[in-house]
Parts: sequence; C-alpha cells; structure tokens
Amino acid sequence: MAKVDLARVGKNLLKSCDTEESVELQSLWQDQPVVLFFLRRFGCQVCRWMASEISKLEPDMRASGVALVGVGPEVFGLKEFKEKGFFKGSIYVDEQKKIYKDLGFKRYTGLSVVPAALGKKVRDAASKASAEGIQGNFSGDLLQSGGMLIVAKGGEKVLLHFIQDSPGDHVALEDVSKALGITAKVTAGQQPVCNDDVCSR
Repeated sequence: MAKVDLARVGKNLLKSCDTEESVELQSLWQDQPVVLFFLRRFGCQVCRWMASEISKLEPDMRASGVALVGVGPEVFGLKEFKEKGFFKGSIYVDEQKKIYKDLGFKRYTGLSVVPAALGKKVRDAASKASAEGIQGNFSGDLLQSGGMLIVAKGGEKVLLHFIQDSPGDHVALEDVSKALGITAKVTAGQQPVCNDDVCSR
C-alpha cells in the first residue's frame, strides 16, 4: 500500500453537506483525530450497511475526542441517506473525486461490474442487507470504490489507510478501535458480501 502524503491530500477540498461550505480535508484532523469513511455511493445498499456499522462506534469515538466523518463521491442518494439516519457522523462530498483518486480508491469498469452483478454473492448481499431493513438504489456513479483513512490529531500520522479491493470489503470495528487506541462496547453485525454495487435493489 502506498504511503499517504497527508500534506498533499489534506489540501483537497470537500463540501460540507450541512453548511454547503468547502473546507480543506486537513481541517478535519487539525484539532482532533478523525475517522474518514469513504463510501462508494450514498445509495449503495452495502455502503449504507457499512455506514450503520461504523456508526456503532460513534459514541465511543466522541467520548474519546475522535471525529467520525463520512465522505461520498457525489450528492446522488444523499438526501435519503441522511433522512434514514444510516450514518452518525458529519457528511461531506468530494465533488471532484480528487481525494478518492489520491488515496488510491479504484474505479471499476462497466465490464468488471456486470459479471459480479449476476453472481450469488450479490444476491446474498442484497438478502443480508434487506434482512436488516437496509435498501438501496441505483442513483449515481456505480463504478467508484471507497475505503477508510484514520488520521491522528494535527495530521501527525496516518493510523489506518484501507482501500476496498471489492465493494463488500470494510474495516472491522475492532480494527478501527485498535487503530484509535480506544475501547468500544459494540458488536459488529453480519456483513453482507458484495462484489459490485448492483446488489442494491
């Protein structure tokens, strides 16, 4: 995994979904450690499940002075994502997808998404997410992948940099807690398995 140049990546701009103001990424870790969860899409069923999972840690993060921030590559699906309360942290959008690119989050091709859309893993993922009452939609960019970046206060160092290899990949809650050096009192849910974004129904 390539080393993250926080000084360079930190200069990129994000748009706050609350204030609509643009801020530099580095402003999010200036005064506290931050967990940056990069979603594939706000409408993605499995991304919504992952958002609800990482949100289980939000009370422990807040108590430890850690910010939880969700980042999406576009606004499609954002309104419903917020209304249904899938995520408990602040939400931003990387409209240029520059941070996604700088952090090595890959883009799929139309051809690489299609075979997985027809497979058993996709049906299983849709079934598991649906069992938890989480639905999705097909709005927006179906080809973007995501990941996670955890940065120490003041940008002192990267505590964790995770790049999705497949759309169903995510960081376990215990690994997030360990990277932050906090104790969490939560239980992880059953992860939907997904190889593409078409598990959203």
